[in-house]
This record gives sequence, structure tokens and C-alpha cells, in this order.
Amino acid sequence: MDRPTRLDYCQYLLSSPLNYTLTHFADHSEGFSHDMINRYLAGERIPPRLVWEHVKDHIALTPKGYVIFDDTVLDKRHARKIALVRRQYSGNAQGVINGIGVVTCVYVNPQEDRFWLIDYRIYDPQGDGKTKLDHLKDMLSGLVYQKRLPFTGVLMDSWYATKTVMLHIEQMQKTYYCPLKTNRRVDDSAGTIPYQRVDSLTWTKAQRKQGKSIKIRGFPKDHKVK
Repeated sequence: MDRPTRLDYCQYLLSSPLNYTLTHFADHSEGFSHDMINRYLAGERIPPRLVWEHVKDHIALTPKGYVIFDDTVLDKRHARKIALVRRQYSGNAQGVINGIGVVTCVYVNPQEDRFWLIDYRIYDPQGDGKTKLDHLKDMLSGLVYQKRLPFTGVLMDSWYATKTVMLHIEQMQKTYYCPLKTNRRVDDSAGTIPYQRVDSLTWTKAQRKQGKSIKIRGFPKDHKVK
């Protein structure tokens, strides 16, 4: 009986998006027993660099490309002893659940309307002391300084729209697009009135179309974003 391979396991994950346990894999594989798959998973390691090694020759690069940073939580609500499982917010579940957090990085070619997963990090603050924001900055630095990928901007959600991340992106001379939480304090009056919530701003018809420059509380003096 042949041993499971990385290709076997990856094909199983692709074809079984709802149930990805080793028991389910064994039950639906004629050639692999539960013990064989358990031994394979116990000894196999798939670090982020392998993702890049497999995808780098297939990416259609463009200077007009974008990178998307996002995170997901692998639902492990019924887990009791699985490593890396912790209580955290899941957008899919719309609440806090037991799960494994993963921060992902996707490269997008808007001209060809195609995208590729190019990097990821497991959220394990007890193991490496890093936050999800730290993982984003690490991956972004790797894209610019090691992988040297051409891209023009970064897309991310409001979770990552922090001063440290936004200034880090600016230092690399990249543009970022992200929403701000409605309770974020900003100033569009050049200091003539106090900071106010984003959802309290007033907009002219032209500003709704073209945007406006604001200062976010806590950012350096005279530093504005559109």
C-alpha cells in the first residue's frame, strides 16, 4: 500500500472544502488508512515558502498589480486539544469561536482578472509573539525586498487600517485602499474643529465623487490621507 503524498492531501483539500479531517480523508480513500494519514500529517511540514516556490513561475506579473491582505479563521468550535486553536473573532461565524487564524496574501493582476495566493502566516501569538499586523508587515517586506514583486497598491480591510501598517506601506512608496471604522476619529477642517467620528463627516456632491483629505487622530502632524 502506497504512502500518502503532499499531492494526494492537497487534492483532497481542494475537493472537500467542508470537511477536511484526516478521518474523512481516510473514509473516502481506498488506498490510505487512518493510521497512514495520521503518520503523514504528523511528519509533514508545508511552510509558506513552499507556496511561493510552487506559484512563482505561474504568476502574470504587472506593475499595475495589487496585493490583498486578509485573514480567516478555520472553524474548530468542537476542538479541545488541537494545537494553535484559540478564541478569536470569525467574520464567517459573525462572532468569537474556537479556531486557527491564518493571515493570507494574494497577488492580483487586474488587467487579466486573475489572482494567486502567494504567502500566508499562521496566527500563533503564544508561539512567536506576533500579531496579525506583524504578519502583514513581514509578508509585505518580503514582497518588496526579497520577492521583488511589481505592484502598485495594497488592499485590506478595516482591521489592518492602523497607523503602523498604513505608515509602513507608505514608507515602501505603495498606495493602500481600506475602509475606516465608523467610530474612527478624524479631522477634515484643518484643525478648526475637534476630531469627529468618520460617520459624522459631511460631504459635498463633489467630495462624494472625488474624495476628501482628512487627518486621522494619532497620525503625525500634517499627515493626511484621502
